[in-house]
Amino acid sequence: MTACPTPLCSHSIGARLSKKLALFTMLVLGVLFAVTWGMVKMILVERNAGDLKSRCALISDVVSRASSGGEVALMARLVADAPMRARTHLEVRRADGSLLYADARSESLERSEHTRVHDFRIETPALGGGFVQARYTVDYADDAALGRRWALILVGVTLAAGAIVFAGTHWHVRRGLRPLADLAAQTRSISPRALDRRLALSDPAEELLPWIEQFNALMSRLERAYAQLEGFNADVAHELRTPLATLIGETELALARERPAAELAETLHSNLEELRRLAALVNDMLFLSQADRGAVARRGAPVSLAAVAAEVVDFHEAACDEAGLAVRIEGDAVLPVDEPLFRRALSNLIGNALRFAEQGSTVVVRIAPEAADRVAVEVQNRGAEIDAAALPRLFDRFFRGDASRCCDDGEQHHGLGLAIVAAIARMHAGATLAESRGGITRVGFTLAVEGRSTAGTMPA
Repeated sequence: MTACPTPLCSHSIGARLSKKLALFTMLVLGVLFAVTWGMVKMILVERNAGDLKSRCALISDVVSRASSGGEVALMARLVADAPMRARTHLEVRRADGSLLYADARSESLERSEHTRVHDFRIETPALGGGFVQARYTVDYADDAALGRRWALILVGVTLAAGAIVFAGTHWHVRRGLRPLADLAAQTRSISPRALDRRLALSDPAEELLPWIEQFNALMSRLERAYAQLEGFNADVAHELRTPLATLIGETELALARERPAAELAETLHSNLEELRRLAALVNDMLFLSQADRGAVARRGAPVSLAAVAAEVVDFHEAACDEAGLAVRIEGDAVLPVDEPLFRRALSNLIGNALRFAEQGSTVVVRIAPEAADRVAVEVQNRGAEIDAAALPRLFDRFFRGDASRCCDDGEQHHGLGLAIVAAIARMHAGATLAESRGGITRVGFTLAVEGRSTAGTMPA
């Protein structure tokens, strides 16, 4: 069964519940009334049978008494009692089978389907043969008509009960679902300019509370994401505006008048550097976008993280020598990781530490199990402390700390390095960590363990 593609296939919860409850009520009442009517019918049949026996007993007594006066007296008594036997018919025959007496048979009695016949013998010692044979026919059509009326009444009561239950349930359900209409009205008031609004009910139903809490939590996440998106767009525009303005200005200046080939080549080289920075910025933004969409690291075979860290340190050797810094690797862990991503994250951390470390100090790359299922990788440097208020934002995109902490290396950094570290940590089911106190700053990330890990120490 396929889902309904259009709103025309929607249904009313109140109407559906009301119909089901009304049908259920009618079914229950119908069964109860049918059982009740069957029992009443049985009682009426038993009562009619008892009534027929009592009538026959009375007739036997009357005939037995009247027969003492002979056939004439007996017939006179039966004729006198005939009006009291309405809707009945009595026949009395002699012992030889000849008819002694018969009531006038009514046409309705002959046609009725509800007649009962009882044949019985009456002792009459005063008459010839010593007994008479009687047949008594009784019509119970009135009782049958009463039963039919009661059946119609029960059917009517069942239908009326279903209608009343439907109307009452529909009204009650619509009243009970009124909070949903209030929630729908509140959701319609939410817009990109009013993302801070949350759902609330003056008298919230217990069943709606989980939905309200989940929706409000979703709106909180959406509000944060929207704020981050707006900030990200503004930061991107700001980051792209300066290099683009530089490129446009230099190009316009180069085209303003005739210039020798050497000057044009120098202009092209300068523009190429700006374009490379723009390309790096765009690539970093694309990488972060993929990470935000839930990309997962493709882990390879288990590798020694200390060995990979040593290769990354070798890549930064020139920068270390220029800054007069040393790098030491402490600890090790062997586990499967996405090696290119791990190199990139660690390179960003080491590059960040080299820019902020005090000259002549040692930068420490520490690798150690943080828990049974997690390994921590952090880079520690000595230098100016990071403000505690800035630590939570350290891994935000385009966030830059206090410029006084950084040495002047003449390079421009667009502020996505630590954001990329955070994205790589998430892709490895890990998290970021940052701490700065007592002149020591530790920045790093954790990796979820997949496989066996061992600890050790590898010098750089």
